[in-house]
Order: sequence, then structure tokens, then C-alpha cells
Amino acid sequence: MDWGNVTAEDLIDALREVDWSSPPRPLPEFFSRFTVPRSYAKWNSRLKCNLYYYRTNYFIMIVVILGLGFLRRPVAILAAILTALSIGFLNDSFAGTFSEKVTRTVRQFSPHLAAKMRPPLTPVIRGRPSAKRTIHICGRPRWVFVFVFSFVSFVLWYVSCGLMTVLWALAIALLATILHASFRTPNLKARLNTFREEFRAVWRNYSEL
Repeated sequence: MDWGNVTAEDLIDALREVDWSSPPRPLPEFFSRFTVPRSYAKWNSRLKCNLYYYRTNYFIMIVVILGLGFLRRPVAILAAILTALSIGFLNDSFAGTFSEKVTRTVRQFSPHLAAKMRPPLTPVIRGRPSAKRTIHICGRPRWVFVFVFSFVSFVLWYVSCGLMTVLWALAIALLATILHASFRTPNLKARLNTFREEFRAVWRNYSEL
């Protein structure tokens, strides 16, 4: 697949929909075969491919760097966790898995409360849903949890005075991610692990006919 044809919007959509529960790539593979891209097109294609293929490794690396920056600010650590959760809720797979695990835990103590945490049923007309499926978390629309967690994390950032710390740590983490994705030569597995984008590209090409 030619990653140069994959737009940034396609990559973001794929990262939102993909299952993030997959384990990270082995460290020997993650830190091997670094080369300089020969052109801007090669760099652009390599960057998108590595961001998708090593997404779990980059996420762990960012969390570790942020954690090192918050060793002396425990309140800032809690704020960072809530911020990460609010961002994670934007991913459909993460939101569904989080809701399922919380509901399962609550069911052990209160089955009646767990029943109320189930998402509402979508009406089906002629074998198809009548409206676009809305993601729910613990029986509530996703935007409710995103708003609440974001607001609480903002308050904790203000109380802990750790905003500059997170900005510096986040800048270092993002810079390390971009540098690695730019110079890590995609291997054969990374080139073959593109079925989602290939399907998206083929579907887009057929839809334009």
C-alpha cells in the first residue's frame, strides 16, 4: 500500500477506530534499522506508517515521559490520568471496553445499578438501525464523560500548577515520537499490517466511480 495516498484525516480516523488493546511491538524491533528518508514523500509515507504500526509503543513512551515529569507533583499525575482518559474516550474501542469493564465490576455489587448502565437500544427498521449509533459509556453519552473528565483535569492542572511541566514533558514526548517515526525504517510487517487503510482506500476509490 502507498501510504502517501493516506491523508491525515484517514490516519486519525483509523487510530480512533482501531483496537488499542494489542500489545506493543518488541523493543529490539522498535529500536532497530534507522535510516534518513530520501525525500519528503518518503518521509511522509514513513511517518504515517510508523505512527499506525507502533501506536502502542508511542503511547507507552509518551505516558512514561509524562510520568517522569510528574514525580514531584502527585496531583498533576492524577490530572494527567484524567486527561488521558478524556482523550481515550474519543476512541470507540477504548470507550466500549471501558464501559464494559466498569459495568461488569458494578454488576458484582449491584446488578440493578449495572442494568441502568447499559446503553439504550437503537431502533431497527427493515434490518438496519434507524439512526447512526451513538457511543455510550455506562449508559450515558460519551460526550458527558469527556466533558466531566476534561473539566476535573483542568481544575487539577490549575491547583497543581503543573501546566508548564506537562507542556514541556508533552513537547519532549511528541518530539521523540516524531523523530522515531521519521527515521525508523518500516519493516515488512508494518507494510502488510495496513488492511484497514487498504479497505478504506479501496472503498473511497469505488465510491468515487
